[in-house]
Amino acid sequence: MKKTFQTLQDLAACVGQEVAVSDWITITQEQVNQFAEATGDHQWIHVDVERAKSGPFGGPIAHGFLTLSLLPRLYEVAFEVVESRMGVNYGLNRVRFMSPVPVGGRVRGRMKLLSSEPIANDGLQMTWETTIELEGSPKPACVAESVVRRYR
Repeated sequence: MKKTFQTLQDLAACVGQEVAVSDWITITQEQVNQFAEATGDHQWIHVDVERAKSGPFGGPIAHGFLTLSLLPRLYEVAFEVVESRMGVNYGLNRVRFMSPVPVGGRVRGRMKLLSSEPIANDGLQMTWETTIELEGSPKPACVAESVVRRYR
């Protein structure tokens, strides 16, 4: 269920806590193919379904960077800040891809707010630890520490 914060300060008060967990998102072959087109990464483990069946993962898998690129969507479906007009990705401190995400697999984000500091233009710079869980897997698909700026 989506969490709602009225202000950026309400969100900033959650430093050190798990803030939200997103809904599950199913990874489709169409998404994988579109990502391959957008990035030029056409490695067969992603886009050649028949060949991938006999590959190391038993079928096609999502690109690691496709999994990572879901961060903004996971945040969007997990929580909102009513008095925030926009947010921008500022960077990444650390990323690890721990389990391959098979096509048809479902992922969700578990977001912990690590830090929050005021920035110019009525903004906050927040550092998040997001664990992208893979349904049915004991290990996450990805753990990323991302830096996001949100503005009032």
